[in-house]
Amino acid sequence: MKAYCAGLLLPGERKSVEPMAARLAPENVQRTHQSLHHLVADAPWSDEAVLGSVREHVLAAMKQNGPVVAWIVDDTGFLKKGTHSVGVARQYCGQVGKQDNCRVAVSLSVATHHASLPIAWRLYLPESWANDRDRRKETGIPDEVSFQTKPAIALAQIRQAVEQGVSRAPVLADSAYGNETRFREGVTELDLKYAVGVHENMTVWPPGEVPRTKPRRKGRGRPPTRLHRDAEHQPVSVKELAFSLPDHVWKTVTWREGTRHKLRSRFAAVRVRPAHRDHNRSEPYPEEWLLVEWPASETEPTKYWLSTLPPQTRLTALVRLAKHRWIIERDYEELKQELGLGHYEGRGWRGFHHHATLCIAAYGFLVIERTRFSPSARAGRLELRTARIPAKFRPRGSPRARRTA
Repeated sequence: MKAYCAGLLLPGERKSVEPMAARLAPENVQRTHQSLHHLVADAPWSDEAVLGSVREHVLAAMKQNGPVVAWIVDDTGFLKKGTHSVGVARQYCGQVGKQDNCRVAVSLSVATHHASLPIAWRLYLPESWANDRDRRKETGIPDEVSFQTKPAIALAQIRQAVEQGVSRAPVLADSAYGNETRFREGVTELDLKYAVGVHENMTVWPPGEVPRTKPRRKGRGRPPTRLHRDAEHQPVSVKELAFSLPDHVWKTVTWREGTRHKLRSRFAAVRVRPAHRDHNRSEPYPEEWLLVEWPASETEPTKYWLSTLPPQTRLTALVRLAKHRWIIERDYEELKQELGLGHYEGRGWRGFHHHATLCIAAYGFLVIERTRFSPSARAGRLELRTARIPAKFRPRGSPRARRTA
């Protein structure tokens, strides 16, 4: 494992097995190639155990510069030709922003204000793969792995993190997860808060409004218990609600420093109740925050979030938490571009996950190295130990340097 991680960290365009073997042992490429290939494609070590060890060591270093502030759910796609590599199908790929032939993995990361680390990773297996016995056998998909939606995979990862005692924090996710009522309910059942994206057509009850129970019919019989809607009492989409909000609720908020300037936009936050299929419920959903972003330069709102943070939470805190998903973009950028996360060329389930686990382990090493420096460190103030300069040392070009004939 040490050699494989070293190969991932060394410079080089490709981080697949053969190029890494050539860089690690140029005098014995074939033997090194066989060893690395066996480790990643065949050896039956546990991905969960290795990721757990990485998490334990890296989180301890990360928390020296501040507490865990978020658990971040995301998925990432890998373009892939052919149909034989495990999980490959025509599906939405975030890498290109459209449907293409690719495979997609779901991850859970933990983040402080300054660093983040993936702690769980699993390939999304489309139904066409989950139900194909021949391809399952050919690529070594474990019998216990069945079809799960991406939100279901993410919820299982969150549940496992809770069981493992990972430092708790609000869950962040985009609208592909946040729009799923079952996902949000599952997070709440685990006693975790969330701030998740939702689609503009999601329906809610505006501030101060609640669904009513169905009027009781005359005569005998049990009184109705389910909630009721009629033509005059209907929920609205979050987009409609955003357009109806008065001007005074919109505030400009700065949430972090960008590469060139501070990032700021216009936001509003109101307390609402989700309305998805609540006519099948006997009680309304609890109140939560609806956060809306509407940049001054745009003709309509651009983003929406639901959050179960406490009612007294300030707008700035809501915005900064919801926007903290940006930090994992750096993770994926470095994992893919620097550590070769998408360079594995094998077709099997085990190899795909082993390679990703070792990429995360190598990335964890980089995270630990970065935490040696304070986030506010500046040149000359890194608090590093300086070696003592010999008393007779004179740098070349110094006025007091001894001249030689």
